[in-house]
Amino acid sequence: MRLVPILVLCLLAAAAPPARAAEPPAILVLGDSLSAGFGLAPGQGWVALLQQRLKKQGYGHRVVNASVSGETTDGGVQRLDRALATHKPGIVVIELGGNDGLRGLPVTRVRANLELLITKSRATGAKVILVAIRVPTNYGRQYGDAFQQLYHDLARARGIPLVSFLADDVALREDLFLEDGIHPNAVAQPILLDSLWPKLSPLLRR
Repeated sequence: MRLVPILVLCLLAAAAPPARAAEPPAILVLGDSLSAGFGLAPGQGWVALLQQRLKKQGYGHRVVNASVSGETTDGGVQRLDRALATHKPGIVVIELGGNDGLRGLPVTRVRANLELLITKSRATGAKVILVAIRVPTNYGRQYGDAFQQLYHDLARARGIPLVSFLADDVALREDLFLEDGIHPNAVAQPILLDSLWPKLSPLLRR
């Protein structure tokens, strides 16, 4: 009498689909033209190169580029909730503030927006990497220094990795920029990725 139920269970177990391993979480890049690949051909930007490197090294992470040319931290705040809900990233890379600086927006406003982006991202369980931005000296050295310092202060206060995205070996070489002198060219993109990788790789899982 007990053999029939056991036989049924065995047949059901055999027919059931195999359990699927959990997929690695997405990496969401929330940035401006520096991450959107302004002036570059498809596949040349550092975000596209990141996806290629992940695949080559055996990581299954999917990179979502939610960057928009001309984006400010205000715009990032407006778009983040939907991006988090749609892609459910495990890692969020925030590269914003350059356009705020070009417009001379108050440093306190930029910091408040970045802090909100960090808070919202971490509230979903995502890990956050903050990318520091340098601004031209149009508004004076005091503004530029305060603007750059806010990234260091914010990363230290929130305990998150900070990337100096426009490293000296890029920022000081005119041959690594497009004609506008602002956006790194295709040759510079692997260098930008290399500056991010040491902060990102410890957060990845195969």
